[in-house]
Order: sequence, then structure tokens, then C-alpha cells
Amino acid sequence: MEKKVHTTCPYCGVGCGVIATVTRKGAVSVKGDPEHPSNYGWLCSKGSALAETIDLDGRILHPEIDGRQASWDDALDLVADKFAAAIAEHGPGSVAFYVSGQLLTEDYYVANKLMKGFFGSANIDTNSRLCMSSSVAGHRRAFGADTVPGVYEDLELADLVILAGSNLAWCHPVLYQRLAAAKENRPGMKVVVIDPRRTMTADIADLHLAIRPDTDVALFAGLFSHLVSNDAVDQNYVAANTSGFAEAFAVAGCVSFGEVLERTGLPSMQLREFYRLFTTTEKVVTCYSQGVNQSSSGTDKVNAILNCHLATGRIGRPGTGPFSLTGQPNAMGGREVGGLANMLAAHMAIENAEDRDRVQRFWGSPAIAERPGLKAVDLFRAVADGRVKALWIMATNPVVSMPDADAVEAAIRACPFVVVSDILRQTDTARHAHVLLPSLGWGEKSGTVTNSERRISRQRAFLDPPGEAQADWWQLAEVARRMGFGRAFAYEGPADIFSEHAALSAFENAGTRDFDIGAYGGLTINAYNEIAPFQWPQPAGQVNSETRFFADGGFYHTDRKARFVAVKPRETDRTRPDYPFTLNTGRVRDQWHTMTRTGKSARLSSHIAEPFAELHPRDAMEIGVGNAELVEIRSQQGRAIVRALITERQARGSIFMPIHWNDQFAARARINTVVPATTDEFSGQPASKNVAISVRRFEVKHYAFSLSQTKPAGQDASYWALAKAEGGWRLDLAFAAPAEDWASWCRRVFAIPNGIEPIGYTDAQTGDVRFAFFDGTRLFAAFFLAREPVAVARNWVITQLKTEHANLRNRLAIVAGRPGADMPDSGATVCSCFGVGLNQILGSVRGGCHSVEAIGKALNAGTNCGSCRAEIRNIVDGCLAAAAG
Repeated sequence: MEKKVHTTCPYCGVGCGVIATVTRKGAVSVKGDPEHPSNYGWLCSKGSALAETIDLDGRILHPEIDGRQASWDDALDLVADKFAAAIAEHGPGSVAFYVSGQLLTEDYYVANKLMKGFFGSANIDTNSRLCMSSSVAGHRRAFGADTVPGVYEDLELADLVILAGSNLAWCHPVLYQRLAAAKENRPGMKVVVIDPRRTMTADIADLHLAIRPDTDVALFAGLFSHLVSNDAVDQNYVAANTSGFAEAFAVAGCVSFGEVLERTGLPSMQLREFYRLFTTTEKVVTCYSQGVNQSSSGTDKVNAILNCHLATGRIGRPGTGPFSLTGQPNAMGGREVGGLANMLAAHMAIENAEDRDRVQRFWGSPAIAERPGLKAVDLFRAVADGRVKALWIMATNPVVSMPDADAVEAAIRACPFVVVSDILRQTDTARHAHVLLPSLGWGEKSGTVTNSERRISRQRAFLDPPGEAQADWWQLAEVARRMGFGRAFAYEGPADIFSEHAALSAFENAGTRDFDIGAYGGLTINAYNEIAPFQWPQPAGQVNSETRFFADGGFYHTDRKARFVAVKPRETDRTRPDYPFTLNTGRVRDQWHTMTRTGKSARLSSHIAEPFAELHPRDAMEIGVGNAELVEIRSQQGRAIVRALITERQARGSIFMPIHWNDQFAARARINTVVPATTDEFSGQPASKNVAISVRRFEVKHYAFSLSQTKPAGQDASYWALAKAEGGWRLDLAFAAPAEDWASWCRRVFAIPNGIEPIGYTDAQTGDVRFAFFDGTRLFAAFFLAREPVAVARNWVITQLKTEHANLRNRLAIVAGRPGADMPDSGATVCSCFGVGLNQILGSVRGGCHSVEAIGKALNAGTNCGSCRAEIRNIVDGCLAAAAG
């Protein structure tokens, strides 16, 4: 019988509802849940491909000790013994957890309870430190609590939406679709994008402010001053609900319009128009994300934005407010349970003695952490210098994601005892584990997550646990039991944990804390299983409703007033002769974090299959690099080697590189090896948007492209990038020196069976080599080598892995790397959701489809998540402009 399960996507902070369908034969398909209030049925390309990422390839299925399979009892006994010994000999500060926004709230809760309430240390931090901790710090400074005031609907109700440091189209595609639909329905709505780079999101903008990196404080301080000068301050709201206005204005008022122009590099007319729009538009929402948070001044940026909304009273009412867009599916849930080293559970403060006493009494714990623990960067420094003796890493890959990543790897490698709980055996971090524990993945685990608008949704299991995999909360509870804390961790399932979490949120609260879901305390298992998505707060006895905060004040400082925070622009050193370029890192459309899941999907790799450095054409000309050639990125920390992507969307002097690629998928593309461990002084969040680097052409003798049915191994090349393809694998390479025998090289790397001989050729004069290996009528592998980036119809060649090749003509077409006239080539993938390529779109334009909507009707492209619509528009506009010329 077919089974349908309502669950939640495990990717970004939008928190989309998903319906997973499992057939009688076990096949899984997914679609958006039309009833879920976050997405109403929409899914992005990543969410649409979830069923393609749940195979068991590469999964860790049994506990391991030092690389050898072990029983759960042996593994957990060892973990408990090592942590207990470290605490006994060196104190609770000698142990640490590093956890993740990929954990469910129940996992997060147990981890924090164990570390802070029973180990007595706050050395538990999370990869959410890397994405939203500046927002947390800014909220706490201004509001007295980490409160997101608004809801997603506000983006649709606003008359002006400002997207600051947010590539919404690629990083939160479903919200982008909601915004785009609202703008189409109300053409008078204005959108302003603030980003040094012209991302795909800028294509929806009425105004794109391409500010210099890290000049947001100057921009919004200037806006604050402009609001005061133009009598746009809501004097009644400020007087009744805030304090510190005069002090904040005294600082912001010193930032002149001319200084804002000089710092940001904006044209005067653009800056005036932005200030005019904000001043004269009542319904304003300012969404901000990593471009604001991931900065050494990230907290000040947040407060500069909040100051402008507080000054105008544009907060908490429909269509108004500042809105922090979280990066991960449960970054918010982690904040609710005190997932950061400087927080306590249920939005209580670790520095507050009354809060510490309250939590300790509720938990009945023997000890409570008395001061903040080590934030992520400092935590790994403590691992490096030996202060941390035992480290447990859960559901994250810091060797790829942390700044100064090589130093982080060295620290983990040198740590006396490292535990890693994950779903894959081979990650850049898992390879250093003394104990490797198999965790449940999406579709197997059960619990809750909280999205960016404070909406709590269920993730439900629809797959059986593979092998001996267990939930993260169970692993933690079992270690707690072995260390003598079993009574406090005697959970029978996630429902017990959620019920306790809800009860703690209501404990001695009475409206003094923002986070209260007391209505869900004491849930039965059946009631927990049936929870529908809801927004907090939901105190006991309150009718379930959507809630905004602060329209009438009621902030969470002791006087219930918000604080204006005086912030001023910092001086930036632009004289860096050895490192003249600025690196900005971020996400691409179809990949997620370090690719442990999305890297399994051939469809998601079809859009962008290689790591790249995006640079301006004039910069490329000056360093002598052509499109698709290789560049070397260097900083004082490290280097990376990637493809050059030359585009005018990038500002001069700036380079963009994606964060996703790692040692499993590329030779030298862990970009965080280049990023220094510079942090915001208030939040501890690393700065990864403004890194001083040098860029040069990376010299090689030959470039190559290959595909194979088997996963390549042992490729000894100066550069390589591996990606899943339909029917096999694709591999891009570059060599500093030629191999003595390319055919033998192929046999070794692609594990070509004996008896299979290549067809193709070697041209000594041009340096070209082309081989195709056929196993009967099926293509087993193909290899193309040239002195320049290889000109091959890549997507067409890849499709040949799944095609029968009975005649010589078809085989020779593969060697040529080009299809014949009767062989369709879709071209480079533009729409991943429906597999639509560039050539198909060009054909439709020639056939009379002259709009994005027309292309959608003809090919479906852009009709699912919509994150490719800007690319489609550029293609259509380019074709029409060429025809007109």
C-alpha cells in the first residue's frame, strides 16, 4: 500500500512542507505540501530532488572505533569513559560539543542539557554560529531577546521590501517566489537589493545598491540620520517604547551623506532614491541574511537596520519590520534550546543567575554552566592548543565549513579523542574520528524544526533506519546514562523530549520571556505525531494563532523598552598590495553546505558541476585568464584552485566563490582554507564576505573532461572536480605534465575491465586525446584532453552513458564530443527542476517564445522553484537584443 507522510525539508531556513510518498516497492517521491503555510506547495530545486539523496551509498551503518566496526555498547562505553576521564582530570572545560542546524530540536535540546546542566560547561557551539549569531546578538541588544518580530506574509504585504545581503532567489527560493508573485500582483511594490554583487536576486529589484563590502553600517547610519532630518521619526512610538535614541542619533548624525557616498561607492542618485523610498513608504520590510551577518561588524550592521525600523515604528505591524532570514532548517530551533555557547535553553541568559537557577531546578541537574562557553572559532583554537581533550562533532563538517579550515583540520587531527556522529563515512571531518557513530538521516529521523518565521514543523520518518543507525538524541542519552545521569535522560522517544522542552519554555515564565510553547507541554505520543505547523509563542491556554511582536512595544529588557544601539562605520584598510582582490563566499542555487546530501544528485550537479571563481572581465584580462581556465586564489591562510567564471555581474576587484566543494569532490576547492578566522567582537561570527586575496592564472599543460560508469579513483592531476552524472560520474581535470600513456591512465582511474579497448585518437601536433571505451553496446568511459579548456557538449555526452551504441557512427560522435544533426543536445542546464538546457530555451525563443512566461509554458522551465527565471530572462533578452541588432 502506498504511504504518504507530511514532513519538512531539511535544507534552508524557509522550512517548506514536503509530502513524501513511498510506494509498495519502496520507491520514494517528494512534492511540496500545498497545505503547509510556509511554502503552499512550492519547492526549490534542492527540495524537489530530496528523493535522489536518500540512497545508502557511502552511509555509515555501524559504529566504528579507530576505523573498525564495533558494537554500540563498546562505542558508547568508550565515549562515556573518555568524556568522564577528561572532566575528572581537567575539569568540565576540557570537553566540548560542536553541533549543527541540521539537528532536530529534540537532538539539540538533549545535547545542551547534557553539556550545560550535567557536565557543567557551556562548551557547546554550533555551525549556526557561522550564519546567524550576529542576528542573535543584534536582537538581544535591541529587543532584550532573540525575537524575530515578523512573519513571511509581511513580504507580500509590504510596499517596499529591502533585501540586504540576501541572494533570495538562490538561497531562499520559495520566499523569492512568494515575493515575485506579490510584486506581479501589485506592480507598485518596490524591491531594493543591497549587495556588492549583482546576483540573480537583483533581477527582481527596482533598485540595486552595489555597495562596497562591509559598508552596510554607513548606509543605514546615514539612513537613520536622514529619517531624523526629514521628520520621519515616529515620536510617539520612540517615546513610549524605546530608549537610547539621542545617543544613537548623536553617532549616526555624524555620518554625512557625502561620507556614505565615499564609503559605499554608490552613485548619489541611487542613494537619494533609496533614502526617499524608505522615508516615504509606510510598509517596509528589511530582510537580511549572510551578507549582513557574516562580517566582523555583523552585529553593528544588524543594529543599524533595527535602529531605522524602531525610529519609524515600522515593526510588528502587517507588512513592516526587520526580518532575519536564517540559513539552516533548524537554526531557530537551536536558538530556542540554547544551542549557542552563550545562551541557555528557552531563550534564557547564561549570564543571568536567576535564569541559571531556574533551568537547573527544572532539570534537577547537579551543575549548571556559570559562564558562556567557547564560540566556534575559539572552541577549535582550544582544541588546537590542548585545552579541549574530548570533542564530539554532530551532523556537521567543520573541516570544510569553518574559517581557516586547514588549522581546524589540524586541531581535530591532534585532539586526543574525537567523536563524530554523521550519516556518511567519508567526509573531510569524519576521517579524523576516533569513534564514528551512524546517525539517522532525513526521512529516517523524527522530531521538530523551526523556520525563520518562528514556525515549528514536524520532520517525520518514512524510511526504516539503515543498519544500526540511531537518532542523535538517543546517542547522547545513552552516554548520559553511562555517566550516571540516566534518570534525567530516560526518554522513550522524541515526543518526551519535545514535551519537556515545551514545559521548560513555560516554567516560571508568565510573559516575561518571548519563547513560550507551554501549550505543547505534556503531549502524548499520538498528539506529538499529529502536530500541525504552528508559530510560537503558544502559551498554555492560548488559541493557536500567528503572532507578530512589538507593534505596541513590550520588549524584553527589564523596562520592556527597546534599545537604540549607537553604531558607527569602522575604518577599513583598502591598501593591500599583496592581496588586492576581495573574496566573497556564499551558496549556489542547487548545492547545500558541504554537499554530503546534494552531491548525491546528478540533477543538482547538472547546473554547476565545478567550483568556480566569478570575476569581472577587466580583472580577468589584467591577470591574463580566459573563461574556464584555472585561477589560484591565495590569502595568508591558504589557497584554492578553481575555474574562472568571467561575468559583468561581479564588481571589479571582487571575487565570488561557493562554499560547497570539499576534498571528496575537488582537488583544492575548500575555500574556507583561504578565509581567516576573523570574527565579530559581539557575536563571534566569522567574517567570510570581505577577505583580502590575490588571484593569478594557474598554469597547466592540458585540460581534460571525462565520464564513466564507475566512480573515478586515484586521479593524479593538478586539478580535478568530480560530480555525479546520470548513469555514472563526470570528472574535470587539468595536468601540469602529460601522462606517458593516456589509455593506461584511463584504465587505472576508471577501473576499465580487461578486454575493453578504446576507440579514438591521439594528435601529437594539437595535443588532443579522445578515447571512448565501450562494454558491448554501452559506453563505459570517455576521455577528452586538450591544451585549452575542452570544447565538448558535456551534457549531451553524459546522456550517452545510458544509451545503446550499436553502430559505429554513434560511437564516433562520442569521440567527436558533438552530436550529429539528428541527435538533440539540450545544452548546459538552466532549469534543474525540469532538466531544461540552454539549447532548448534558445530553440523556443527562435520559435516565438519571447518572455519567461512563454518559455515556462513551452518547456516548464522556471515554473517550479523559479530560481532560474532570472537566467531565462537574460537568455531571452540577449537573443532579442541580438536579433534587433
